[in-house]
Amino acid sequence: MKAYVIEQPGGPEVLELRDLPSVAPQRDEVRIRVRAFGINRAEAYLRAGKLGPIDAPRVPGIEAVGEVLDDPSGRFRVGERVATAMGGMQFERKGSYAEEVTVLARNVISLQGVALPWEELAALPQAYLTAWGALHKSLNIKAGQTLLVRGATSSVGLAAVTYAKASGVRVLATTRSGEHTDRLRRAGADTVIVDTGAIAERVRDLKPAGIDAALEIVGAPTLRDTAKTLRPFGAITVIGLLGGPPVLEQFNLVADLPPAARLSFFPSQLFGTEALPLTDTPLKPLALDVENRRIPTHLAKVFAFDEVQEAHRLVESNRALGKIVVRL
Repeated sequence: MKAYVIEQPGGPEVLELRDLPSVAPQRDEVRIRVRAFGINRAEAYLRAGKLGPIDAPRVPGIEAVGEVLDDPSGRFRVGERVATAMGGMQFERKGSYAEEVTVLARNVISLQGVALPWEELAALPQAYLTAWGALHKSLNIKAGQTLLVRGATSSVGLAAVTYAKASGVRVLATTRSGEHTDRLRRAGADTVIVDTGAIAERVRDLKPAGIDAALEIVGAPTLRDTAKTLRPFGAITVIGLLGGPPVLEQFNLVADLPPAARLSFFPSQLFGTEALPLTDTPLKPLALDVENRRIPTHLAKVFAFDEVQEAHRLVESNRALGKIVVRL
């Protein structure tokens, strides 16, 4: 099979297409013919050496959609449409930038019966599942509440705006550029705020008592300001690191958090673990909602398999405004 390999950190040019042997699945694994995969910041960070040393050849990629080639357990049939996400891909095992990927069976979910094209399916797993997990599991957001999505033009931000709005939540969304206002409103945002780095006062003008919850995608640089938007007993969940490393210096739990506010970090690595089985997620219903045009995929750009380097350049340019997908 052909797969992209990284042997040393660097720019997109270090992604090299190689011939690699297929990996036969063990009893608890499934081998999948990859039809499409999403491009994520996690792969760009890996490639750049920001996720630790690259001391052996690495195949990047943390999500894919495709067809089952082999399942020793018999849980999935050959040819069945499936999606996979996380489960150690690109870290403990080869990732999804390949014609085939062998993954943990617990990190595979059936999409049989969903007729969406592969590129639209590939836009869903990481973005929508991360949004769902953070909003539903961490923030426990409820209809009628107000949510701030900070960093809303990212692929997961757009998914969060759409998912929250479809759940009956009032959504405030931020962007660093006013030209993205219409795009965010189409995604479901009730109010769009141009992010200057300090937006708490603007949010308090809209909601003087404070908002119920915030989804922080920018990360550490804006977290203190985001916290100022919360009401007592409000909550923030951090899911993104667009602003740099997840390090807070001199964070004061008394001065920087509103009374009884909750602060958490939702890592997508939870998917497929005992704490959050992939089968407990609503990926197939979300895919059917997309198929029936109840929600959008936020698919921004589709690249061919030999254009992965170009796809990485686009994701690092911050110009995609949605999900970048590679179709095989």
